[in-house]
Amino acid sequence: MRLDEIDRRILRALQRDGRIANNDLARAVGLSPSPCLRRVRALEDAGVIDRYVAILNSARLGKGQTFFTRIWLSAQDEGTIAEFTAEIMRLPEVLECYIMLGDCDAMIRVQAADIAEYRRFQSEKLSRIAAIRNVKSDVPSQIIKQTTELPV
Repeated sequence: MRLDEIDRRILRALQRDGRIANNDLARAVGLSPSPCLRRVRALEDAGVIDRYVAILNSARLGKGQTFFTRIWLSAQDEGTIAEFTAEIMRLPEVLECYIMLGDCDAMIRVQAADIAEYRRFQSEKLSRIAAIRNVKSDVPSQIIKQTTELPV
């Protein structure tokens, strides 16, 4: 899908506020409501807008500590990656998971209440995945930038 400047304005506005009323969105991007709604639906149908979500405050929910975990697998074949993927998908503590090129084979992001809770997760769940050979965790000391907004 080819995006014009109005589409980009719509996407920027929706990234800031996914609950914005169509009339307010139309006014913000310089359209009348009907063409604005048609454009939003076209962006949804094309898969440019994947879904709408509420972004929760992890600290206020008692999960204020982020852990980035680098994972080395026992092998890098398709079966091992599929086994690892299936196990990771079952762990709600894992918010993001990437198969990596470079030093490690995978990287995950986990939110936990504190180091003790993360340690329990690592020893009771993560380290029991047969496809995993080694795990190293990194703990950020300060968040400089955290956003879900893509530049459009």
